[in-house]
Amino acid sequence: MRERSITGSSKTPPNAGPTERQLGDAGNAFAGGDSRLCFVDPMDPAWCIKILRPDRTPPHKRREQWWLKRLKPMQHFDDNLQEIRVYRRLERCIGEAAYRLVPRIDGMVPTNLGPGLRSELIRDDDGNISQTLQAYLTRNGLDASLQTTLADFNREWQALGMPSRRLLLHNIVVQQRAQRPVRLVVVDSIGWADLIPAGYWVAPWARYRARRKLRYLAALIEAQARK
Repeated sequence: MRERSITGSSKTPPNAGPTERQLGDAGNAFAGGDSRLCFVDPMDPAWCIKILRPDRTPPHKRREQWWLKRLKPMQHFDDNLQEIRVYRRLERCIGEAAYRLVPRIDGMVPTNLGPGLRSELIRDDDGNISQTLQAYLTRNGLDASLQTTLADFNREWQALGMPSRRLLLHNIVVQQRAQRPVRLVVVDSIGWADLIPAGYWVAPWARYRARRKLRYLAALIEAQARK
């Protein structure tokens, strides 16, 4: 796949803006979280587009905060803009190695549902969209192939000091080849949530924090595997 800037869309002819994607409605989303819906990019199935849910727009989220937090700029409450900001920090602090563990992004594009963030869509070798770690564990349990892939993921995540909030099973996808896990990719909740995110500048602290997030993930995996 051709590499693209993580913070800007691919080039368009002079004086021509990006083409508006027609995504249909919310029922066409292949996945969704608390704040966003995910659609396959109709112009390139190697990418998806993340759209803010109508009830989780920046004004909605700002109104939910206590008065002091409401003083922050409106863009602070836009999950797509915040993700771009996190990726810029990833580029500066970690660089290319980060994209073995998270998808690339390609900037904002217009859609019929409003501005959307274009992100690499993780697929298996058969072309199917990779399933979440939660779905994989439900179907297959913690099998030997997943254990090996998980060990590789944990080692690299901690070594790089990757920034994240809690690592949740539904925010990680399992990429497969020949129906065997080969890679885990964190598709949401990337970036430190600390008031002062020292992990971006202090590598030992970042690795310590990453290790704590992995311990939390291990507990979730164990609980899911017992079901």
